[in-house]
Amino acid sequence: MTIDINLKREIDLSYQVTIDTLPELSFDTKVAVVTNPTVSALHLEYLLAKLTAKEVHVITVADGEEYKNWESIELILEGMFEARFNRNSLLIAFGGGVIGDMTGFTASIYQRGIDFVQIPTTLLSQVDASVGGKTGFNNKYGKNLVGAFHQPKAVYADAHFLSTLPKREFAAGVAEVVKMAVCFDADFFAWLESADLNDEQQLSEAVAKSVQTKAWVVAQDEKERGLRAALNYGHTFGHVIEKETKYTGFLHGEAVAIGMVMANDTAVALGWMSEEEATRVKALLERYDLPTSYKIKDVDTFYETFYLDKKSADSAITFIIPKSLGGVEITDAIDESLIKKVLGQYA
Repeated sequence: MTIDINLKREIDLSYQVTIDTLPELSFDTKVAVVTNPTVSALHLEYLLAKLTAKEVHVITVADGEEYKNWESIELILEGMFEARFNRNSLLIAFGGGVIGDMTGFTASIYQRGIDFVQIPTTLLSQVDASVGGKTGFNNKYGKNLVGAFHQPKAVYADAHFLSTLPKREFAAGVAEVVKMAVCFDADFFAWLESADLNDEQQLSEAVAKSVQTKAWVVAQDEKERGLRAALNYGHTFGHVIEKETKYTGFLHGEAVAIGMVMANDTAVALGWMSEEEATRVKALLERYDLPTSYKIKDVDTFYETFYLDKKSADSAITFIIPKSLGGVEITDAIDESLIKKVLGQYA
């Protein structure tokens, strides 16, 4: 005997990204703002002045990629249980990509799923991490290997928060902007080469263009079964670098910048990208003082770590490699010897 469980249905998960001054926010439920000490000290007062709810709680977790772990998730959950949150309660992710990923994941599992809102405070999170619903945390095996797709109800990207970013944090966000352009829009890349993202107006244009690009990709492939994997350009190499340095040597965007250069070297070796194009990408990254080199201690160990990447399956390692500027290839057919030859340039 077989019994069908018919769960076919249409669910609208659409939401808006507001790139403007943070509006007044009002919620008829309990709300918890999840943040870290750095963001709290700089901007919590600004947010709370615009936020009304039945109850407002603030849950603070330690600042840094090394704290993107299960212990921090448990701390957030504990705060919610202590405040007696229910399925109608709401979380607000108030910070960078680390806070956004952990808050979104916690929202996805609390009482089997509640709503959350993203208020990203870094350039990296405004242009990339806050949009698309990818959530999760790191463990000893690698980055973001535990997570869920859980879309926010809204995203509010306010340039006010970017004014206090340290230079390195700002540059880390620029890396993600460059990533979007290299993968999907050669004209946007050319515009970035002549633009100055330290200019507020040009920065706003870059944020808007990046979010539009990310939104288009997510709309085509929400669960990353195809096109969306292209947004991991630079990440396959970068995640290994982050793991080797125990998430303390480089900011995420810095590791991605190095990873993009490594991916470009691979593209040149494959004949998919000219040396001139690879040099242009590297020059743009270096203009914002992003690192573009890394000393690999052991090529074989570095290569083996690729197998822990979420995009890889069984014995096949998936790489995201640019095809000229504005194009990208998702492939698991690159010969191991070619990749190791490229890695050898960094040994």
